[in-house]
Amino acid sequence: MNVEISKVLIATDGSENVKNAVNWGIGLAKANDAKVTALYVIPPSGISLAMRGEMWAKGMKEHFKDEGQKAVEHVMGAGKKEGVEVKPVIIDDKNPSDAIVDYASENDIDLIVVGTLGRTGLNHIMLGSVAENVVRRSKKQVLVVP
Repeated sequence: MNVEISKVLIATDGSENVKNAVNWGIGLAKANDAKVTALYVIPPSGISLAMRGEMWAKGMKEHFKDEGQKAVEHVMGAGKKEGVEVKPVIIDDKNPSDAIVDYASENDIDLIVVGTLGRTGLNHIMLGSVAENVVRRSKKQVLVVP
């Protein structure tokens, strides 16, 4: 079976643990002359708003936007070093695993690359809650990188 990979989605949360997944995704994209989308998802602010108030929720949203920008810039830098085109995408106010799966489906992504332990790593030591949900829900190929 011959599988063509022309579009790779690298899901990033900016954590140290995801950097290995970024390297794998960029390497696969380079080997297949594929384009990369670096995707960061800002989680819904509803919980922050209910627990701490509107000002705190706004502050958290700004923090996540800054973190997202840094995360996608890291992927772009890794791509530039390898001569791989990287498009940055930041999605706001959505469940991360839903956003990853939906984006991949809506944009004809051939391969989703996720790390096993991102910022939510303490909850699911074996795989990671976001990675696990992406694997369960995606109709696209998923590469989970420890």
